[in-house]
Amino acid sequence: MSISVVIADDQRMVRAGLRMVIETEPDIAVVGEAGDGIEAVALARRVRPDVVLMDIAMPRQDGLAATSTLLGSPHPPRVIMLTTFDTDENLYRALRAGASGFLLKVSSPEHLITAIRVVAAGEALLDPAVTTRVIAAFAGQPGPRPPAELGELTPREAEVLRLVARGLSNAEIAAALTVGEATVKSHVARVLMKLGLRDRVQAVVFAYETGLVRAGSAGPNRG
Repeated sequence: MSISVVIADDQRMVRAGLRMVIETEPDIAVVGEAGDGIEAVALARRVRPDVVLMDIAMPRQDGLAATSTLLGSPHPPRVIMLTTFDTDENLYRALRAGASGFLLKVSSPEHLITAIRVVAAGEALLDPAVTTRVIAAFAGQPGPRPPAELGELTPREAEVLRLVARGLSNAEIAAALTVGEATVKSHVARVLMKLGLRDRVQAVVFAYETGLVRAGSAGPNRG
């Protein structure tokens, strides 16, 4: 079954380039394009795609507002935010909006295709550079008191959450902890369930907002 995709970007050339890359893949199909957030919401509600590639900076309604609207609807699509750090100052707001993936517009075609497949499968994906920027955004901020929900995590689950917040994949976490990747996947699933989080993106935000992980430390915070 093909993965259906809507492309939302105000630049026609960007949409054409994304469509060209996507349509080389036999299992992914572009089912529509939108030039602003209002069009994107209307189109997504009409064609019900699996994934929306959403530019942040668009006229009439930006990608942040459009994403919030879509994700508040019944049976929402998965959303991948497309961003350029040179112009976008709203990365943290984009994280909070609840998108499942974040990519730089200069990412490789291979990375784009991987992101679409990962997100369509129900996982979340952060560009490593995006994770780095999130960490930098929290640098120097005082750590808040950890919420009570953290007490529900086992020590190993808390450690896994810290590593997720550092941007490590399941395979990298498995190597760091010397356990199987399936074990890590189970830990991540339990962490998300106990904390009421939808995916890894929300887990990263949670870990930094609550002070479980502090920006600038050399490794996982074990305090």
